[in-house]
Amino acid sequence: MTVLSDFPITGKWPAQHPDRLQLYSLNTPNGIKVSLMLEETGLPYEPQLVRFDKHDQTSPEFLSLNPNNKIPAIIDPNGPGGAPLALWESGAILVYLADKTGKFMPADPALRYETLQWVMWQMGGIGPMFGQVGFFHKFAGKDYEDKRPRDRYVAESKRLLNVLNERLKGREWIMGDDYTIADIATFPWVRNLLGFYEAGDLVGIQDFPEVTRVLAAFAARPAVQRAVNIPKRPE
Repeated sequence: MTVLSDFPITGKWPAQHPDRLQLYSLNTPNGIKVSLMLEETGLPYEPQLVRFDKHDQTSPEFLSLNPNNKIPAIIDPNGPGGAPLALWESGAILVYLADKTGKFMPADPALRYETLQWVMWQMGGIGPMFGQVGFFHKFAGKDYEDKRPRDRYVAESKRLLNVLNERLKGREWIMGDDYTIADIATFPWVRNLLGFYEAGDLVGIQDFPEVTRVLAAFAARPAVQRAVNIPKRPE
């Protein structure tokens, strides 16, 4: 029978608590999604810091778990049927943890698929587009003289923010009164766009008051306040 120590990644990141779910991550928006879901559900887990500055994500041990060399990834020692489950891609992990715990996913089949629709929307739109804005506004792309690439991603990010703003009108959260994995997937990216990327003025965030209203409610959640620092970065 497979046990946690059979996974090569545990050679680089030894488990101090092998009975707990292992999280391999960094507190980027995609990483925060999963640490937040774990904090919200109360599942016992052990965070393992994957350091980009040391290229941990391209190490043989990490690639043995996630050949796509991206965070986050998990190993659940108590997966389906009691066997360990290795999983990567933040959206897939959110769905798995929602199913495992019965939390933050509607039980009604139609509402479940609607929730998944918004998770996929975040994965395919919000994440990639906001990430490009960050590159062209704050990082190496800011030095490009040609601003057309930046402006393209800014325009698409504005469009996506408008979609979200319209959805949130008259709703507490994306799915209505209930906080779900759709919110857990989406709002770490909105937070990052305005905070770390410092792109609020660039995207005209003042034009999206429903988004900022719900972002404030999201940021006030105790689990969010813990998750944004998990795994803890080195001093």
